[in-house]
Amino acid sequence: MSFTVYTIEMAYAHMRQLQELANRSRAHLPADANGRAAARSRRSRGAKKR
Repeated sequence: MSFTVYTIEMAYAHMRQLQELANRSRAHLPADANGRAAARSRRSRGAKKR
């Protein structure tokens, strides 16, 4: 049985791929949809208390 070593570099590369995919899928949405989503996420992020 062998274990694959999952390094920080591998995790970072995967995170970058997911970010690029998200940016590509967001690129073809209408501008007003992007604005509403950004405003909504900013509001919800600021409301969290830790």
